[in-house]
Amino acid sequence: MKSTIIIVLAMAAAACERSEGAGSEKLDVKAAEPAAADNTERNERDRKASTLTPGDQGESEADRTITQRVRQGVVGHDGLSTTAANVKIITVDGVVTLRGPVKNAEERSTIGAIAQRMDGVKRVDNQLEIASQ
Repeated sequence: MKSTIIIVLAMAAAACERSEGAGSEKLDVKAAEPAAADNTERNERDRKASTLTPGDQGESEADRTITQRVRQGVVGHDGLSTTAANVKIITVDGVVTLRGPVKNAEERSTIGAIAQRMDGVKRVDNQLEIASQ
C-alpha cells in the first residue's frame, strides 16, 4: 500500500515538473488597460486665478447657507445621477458657481434651476460640463 502511494506521489511530482517545463514558454499577454485620462486642459484651466475651486467658497454665513441648501437640493433630487450629485458648488457674495461633470443637458439645467431658486442667490454661473460617454 505504501509503495502504491509513493508511486502515485512520484508520478504527480513528475507531471508537475513536465507541466511547468511546458509552461515555461510564457505568453506575453497583458490585460487590456483603459487609456489614461488626459485632463491636461482641465488642469491648466483650473490653475488660472479666475477659475473658482471649492477653496474659494465664501466664508460668510449667507454664502455657506446658500451652498448648503443648493447641495441639499441637488442630493435630494431623485432624478439626478451620482455624478450630478457630486458637482462642485461654490458661493461667493451670493453668486453660485457650479462646476463639474453631469450626464446630460437635462441634469445641467436642473441643477442650475435648483441653485437659482434659493433665497439669497444673486446669480448662477453654470459651468457644468456634459460628460462624454
